[in-house]
Amino acid sequence: MTINRWADLGVDHNIIQSLSERGINEPFPIQELTIPDALELSDVCGKAKTGSGKTLAFGIPTIQNLAQSDIRTIPRGLILVPTRELATQVKEELDPLCISKSLTVTSIYGGANIDEQIKNIKDGVDIVVATPGRMIDLLEREEIGLQSLEVVVLDEADRMADMGFLPQVEWILRRVQRKHQTLLFSATLDGVVNTLIQRYQDQPIMHEVETKEITVEEMTHRFLHVHERDKVKVAAAIARPVSRTLIFSNTKAGCDRLVKKLLTEGIRAQAIHGDLRQNIREKALARFAAGKLPVLVATDVAARGIHVDGVEVVIHYDPPSDHKTYLHRSGRTARAGTDGLVVTLSLWDEELIVKRLQKRVGLDMELVEMFSNDPRLADLGGWAP
Repeated sequence: MTINRWADLGVDHNIIQSLSERGINEPFPIQELTIPDALELSDVCGKAKTGSGKTLAFGIPTIQNLAQSDIRTIPRGLILVPTRELATQVKEELDPLCISKSLTVTSIYGGANIDEQIKNIKDGVDIVVATPGRMIDLLEREEIGLQSLEVVVLDEADRMADMGFLPQVEWILRRVQRKHQTLLFSATLDGVVNTLIQRYQDQPIMHEVETKEITVEEMTHRFLHVHERDKVKVAAAIARPVSRTLIFSNTKAGCDRLVKKLLTEGIRAQAIHGDLRQNIREKALARFAAGKLPVLVATDVAARGIHVDGVEVVIHYDPPSDHKTYLHRSGRTARAGTDGLVVTLSLWDEELIVKRLQKRVGLDMELVEMFSNDPRLADLGGWAP
């Protein structure tokens, strides 16, 4: 019965067999929606969150279509991704499927030996999974060409936008001359991502997987009135007994300043924002996800790439400018059915902003004055204002 579900989507026997060997017997919703259209060579737009099965949603049709193609000049498929981790992950997930269809896939990204990557390309590869920067590097050295591309995939387009890679992505896309299929997957399809869709896709078929938004009721909220000189100490007191705390600052400079101050309070913290090198951001995020770094201080843009379960506390060190940002930040906790605590720190001149926020998100709560030596800070969730 399960084999029929893949077959019903138009997936061929070899690929179904390869999926079955890995225990992948049921297509995810995003796969059911997008695979049939992608197999028909239509441009497809998929809106779905990380972890929804996007890799196979674009990987299966790309591999199946390339295996049936008469063109043999390489590479014929290009998958652009925002980070080296994702490049490695996508390559590993597609490897068994490529083998089942006698195709080859390689990943290229910065921070790795470029000569080795060039050798892999020269040995012959059908599909390249690349970060934009390294791809441009190889194109400028004329070690790789785009003239044979039959399919281009943009994976996590919103994250590429957040990380400032869209100019590089567009530079690459403008140089793909022959007629080709473009598949785009993203958690959001508005703003700059929509610009990509308008410019580089031809009448794309849009598919969206509804995701359950975490509601205000699923978290515990606390609003604290703090004093400028005591503010860092209050944040440190909240974070100290907890294994994972995510703190939001409104500016990149604010992130850096806050990390220095937290370190002087004996709190191990690192910043993540757009001015930091990609590998530094990724290392900090990996340490945070692994539980080796208890506090991550982020700007709103950098936090778009954070998909970590087990964040116990979110601190709005600077109150957000609008209620949507409040909900977006707060949604980083209470994931996967766990409880979450959301704390907003307010100085005397921010009280109106906070009251306005509360009204917009439907929270009528007292703004409680607290100093860093208050014992209630050790367990804010266990105390009701």
